[in-house]
Amino acid sequence: MRQGPPGIRLIQKVSSTRAFAKIAPHVVPAMDRAVHRLTRGKVMLSARMLPGLVLTARGAKSGRPRTTPLACMPEPGGSWILVGSNFGRPGHPAWTANLLAHPDARVSLHGEEFGVRAELLTGQERERAWAAVLEFWPPYATYQARVEREIRLFRLTRKG
Repeated sequence: MRQGPPGIRLIQKVSSTRAFAKIAPHVVPAMDRAVHRLTRGKVMLSARMLPGLVLTARGAKSGRPRTTPLACMPEPGGSWILVGSNFGRPGHPAWTANLLAHPDARVSLHGEEFGVRAELLTGQERERAWAAVLEFWPPYATYQARVEREIRLFRLTRKG
């Protein structure tokens, strides 16, 4: 299990509730966007619980830039796993459709902005990543249990 600030187990328990799933999608991204903007990309509030980044991908239908603050799981070697949990709500989050349609995107992380390539994980690769994600943040298991869809996992790799 991921080690972190005191109270991390309480935060994990709260983040697994249905009430959190209803409220968080409206509050957490808005707060993250505001703090990220005010700190010129150096801080995200939600990163106090989980590492986070700000993803800018072209909209699947519109083609216009869509910016979304997201939790991520850093991997050895400098890639990141994104989890399309949508807080355990029924539909896939819009950003996952954007990455499926346009896998080349931009990331803002700790005040640095750079290009990435997103890859949807499938099969055994997804199974290995899912096991690592559950070790990293156990509430994802609760989110998966609430929905019939398979939660999408993406690996972001920095472009040279």
